Amino acid sequence: MLIKADTLDHPEVQALLHAHFTELQSQGLPETSFALDLTALRNPNITIYTAWEGDTLLGCGALKQIGPKQGEIKSMRTVREHLRKGVARTILQHIIAESRARQYSLLCLETGTSHAFHSALKLYLGSGFKDCEPFGGYVTSDENMFLTLKLD
Repeated sequence: MLIKADTLDHPEVQALLHAHFTELQSQGLPETSFALDLTALRNPNITIYTAWEGDTLLGCGALKQIGPKQGEIKSMRTVREHLRKGVARTILQHIIAESRARQYSLLCLETGTSHAFHSALKLYLGSGFKDCEPFGGYVTSDENMFLTLKLD
């Protein structure tokens, strides 16, 4: 599996991220759904990482710089046909390593609380993330939670 910093130019990457955004927008209230669309993901403070096996896209994730020493994980998504193969874990490990290389002291994320997010939550907690208060202007609700990983 090859993980690489990528652009949003590849049609498969665009389709995966569009499906991710659309699904998350349909699941919750607009004020508690913080998924980024393709336009927002083009922010220069966001790096997209994609996972490939040959010419096959396996998944993606993004790292957003939200402060000089703080990053946020965004847009983690595995292609449905490649679920349960370790794709998300590999992307997450890559993002954590990149955050350390950037000398971030904190890596944060916001995720949902419904059953649909159970696997993601298990991955994050199993990787050392802990509950935290909302950050970066997020609004707390019963539909989301906030996690952080101390990197120093």
